[in-house]
Amino acid sequence: MSGKKRKQADIALSDQAIEWLVLLRSGKAGDADHAAFAAWRERSPEHALAAEEAETIWHGLGVVGNEARGRERRVTTRRALLGSAGVVFLGFATYRSGLVGSALFADYTTGTGEQRTETLPDGSTVRLNARTALSVDFTAGRRSLTLYHGQATFSVAHDASRPFVVAAANGWTQAIGTVFDVDMRPAEVVVTVVEGTVAVSTDEAGGERVMASADHQVRYAAGQAPHAEAVDAESETAWRRGKLIFNGKPLGEVVAEIRRYRGGEIIILSERLRALKVTGVFDLSDPDAILRTIEATLPVRISYLPLVTILR
Repeated sequence: MSGKKRKQADIALSDQAIEWLVLLRSGKAGDADHAAFAAWRERSPEHALAAEEAETIWHGLGVVGNEARGRERRVTTRRALLGSAGVVFLGFATYRSGLVGSALFADYTTGTGEQRTETLPDGSTVRLNARTALSVDFTAGRRSLTLYHGQATFSVAHDASRPFVVAAANGWTQAIGTVFDVDMRPAEVVVTVVEGTVAVSTDEAGGERVMASADHQVRYAAGQAPHAEAVDAESETAWRRGKLIFNGKPLGEVVAEIRRYRGGEIIILSERLRALKVTGVFDLSDPDAILRTIEATLPVRISYLPLVTILR
C-alpha cells in the first residue's frame, strides 16, 4: 500500500474507532453493539491498535506503545498523534489541579464560563474573565495584585502615592492612570491598554520598562523581552461585551480562548491545524457554535468525547 493510501486508511480507522467509543459510552449501546465493536477490532492488528488508541484518549491513560504489540516500526501517522492526545489529557488534568491550588491563595475567582466585576478596596474595579484567580495585597504605600491564571481588566482609581501593580507570571504591569487588560495565555502574558498608559517589566528585562499607551499591547514570556505593538483594544477585549473577535488569529490561540467558556479539554492534533487562521465575531454564550463554525469553514473535523473534544 502506498504511503498516501496507508495514511488515508489510518485516518479512516481512527475515525471509526472514535465513533465506536462515542456510541458505546453513550448509554444507548446494547449487547449487539458491544459484540459488533469486538468483532470490528479483531479484523486486523491495525483495527486493534486504532481501538486501543481511542480508548487511551477516553480514559486519559497515555500513549499506547507499539512495542507492546511487538511491532518493529513506530506509527508516525495521525493515529500516533491520536494516541499521544492521552498525554495532553493528563497534562490538562495536572494543569487543572494547579488552577485549584492557586485558587486557594486567591481573593477572587471565577469558574468556567463565569465573568464578574469586583470593586477593590481603593475604589478601583476589576472585571474577571472565566477561569481566573486574582489576589489583592493593598498597603499604605502600594497596591499589589497577583493574577495566578486567567484574564482580568483593571480600571484603576487615581492615587499617586500608591502604585497599582499587577504581577502575572514573570512580569509586572504598573498602571499610570489607566484601564488595562492582563491575559495569561498558555505560552505568554498579553497586556492590552484600553485607556491611559502602563509600564511593563519582567525578570529578564533587568529593571527596564516598556511603556505602552491606549490601543497598544505588550507581550512577554519567560526568556522573551517584552515588546509593544499597536492593536484595536476594544476588539482585543471584546470578551467584556460577551463577544470574541478574531481577525486572522491562529486556531491554536482561538482554542485557548474557547477553553475558558466550556467544560472539558480541546485537543488539536497537529501544528498545521494550530496555524490555520480564524476570522469572525462570535457570541460567548454559545462556545460550541464557534467550534461548529470552525468545522464548517476550515479543513477541520471535530469529534466530541466526554471531557475531550478533538480537532483533526
